[in-house]
Amino acid sequence: MFYHDRKLQYEVRVEKPNPAFAKLLQQAIGGIEGEIRVCLQYLFQAWGARGPNKYRDMLLDTGTEEISHIEMLSTAVALNLEGATNELKDKVVGENPIVGSILGGMDPRHVLSSGLAAMAVDSNGVPFNGSWVVGSGNIAADMYANVMAESTGRVLATRLWELTDDAGMKDMLAFLIARDTMHQNQWLAVIEDLGGVKENLPIPNTFPMSDQIRQFEYQFVSTNIEKPAPPDARWTSGPSIDGKGEFSFVHARPYGQEPVLGPPDVKGYAQSQQMVDGNDKGMLENIKDTILP
Repeated sequence: MFYHDRKLQYEVRVEKPNPAFAKLLQQAIGGIEGEIRVCLQYLFQAWGARGPNKYRDMLLDTGTEEISHIEMLSTAVALNLEGATNELKDKVVGENPIVGSILGGMDPRHVLSSGLAAMAVDSNGVPFNGSWVVGSGNIAADMYANVMAESTGRVLATRLWELTDDAGMKDMLAFLIARDTMHQNQWLAVIEDLGGVKENLPIPNTFPMSDQIRQFEYQFVSTNIEKPAPPDARWTSGPSIDGKGEFSFVHARPYGQEPVLGPPDVKGYAQSQQMVDGNDKGMLENIKDTILP
């Protein structure tokens, strides 16, 4: 079950409402770097978690905290949009400052669709996309995905911090930046709790390495047609990060042949010029013969 408290996790105040900044804040709500993404990512990982309960509980705690951050940002959007209310009144007396606000960067849907409130969209008005949510069922893979999500979220929050001179907004964003700092460290701490990089890489660590083609395990493949010399870089020589091999540098070369595909299916309606003589029965007919008595 989930419960709510009427108070915000951290104070949200806006000293000078700015509808254009409200549009920018939408990215931190419904964008790929935003709070809806991390909230759902951690909760779905928790709901599908198998293994020690401590990892499930931690994900539930943090996913629920992210709901609080969505609430804070939505409040910030609404407070910034309150600066447009007087403009709406002015419109009645024959002016059209709403258009000016729109041209100045305000999202028209904040007026037309939400009544001066936040929406589950990014700063371009594109709805949140659930395909951004990562929950693989592999805890190590998920933790690295979580580090990436928090890292890009923190980058976004720092950019928003730079784009406002409102002291209240800077204070709220500074809080969110601090929480992103913790969460980055938190997910990396899980990797350490699981035994560290060497115990977890390559992910999944349950697949037998003897079943992969070992020649290619730790090769850096350069696809540069000019065939440059190997750079002095960590990923081209020396022990691999997981400690299970040695990095090497090679120039790309083909190990396979030119692909040869079969003729088109006569029931797939390709062009006649693509057909091959003697192919009088298509794949669909063959499938039908197989599944129908």
